[in-house]
Amino acid sequence: MVGVGKLLKQAQKMQQKMEEAQALLSDEIIEVSGGGGAVTVKVSGQGEFKDLQLDPEFLKEDAEFVSEAILQAIVDASAQAKKKNDEAMSGLTGGMQMPGLF
Repeated sequence: MVGVGKLLKQAQKMQQKMEEAQALLSDEIIEVSGGGGAVTVKVSGQGEFKDLQLDPEFLKEDAEFVSEAILQAIVDASAQAKKKNDEAMSGLTGGMQMPGLF
């Protein structure tokens, strides 16, 4: 059963590398602007939202327009965080999808 022991060691190494990558991603901040710069969303590389800034003048615009711009900035930030996370994990797993990582 030498193969099983070797497989377990490889799995432990991969888990450690994944944890290190997740820690790096949690420290990385992605900033996305929308509405012509009136909306700024900051999200970690793991997809955790960190900040939302709105230009006070922007809030005087039509409520539907403001809502759409905020939502689009959030969607864009989330997509960028997911892409960064997928790229980091893909490098560790050789492109194999691991359920529950994001």
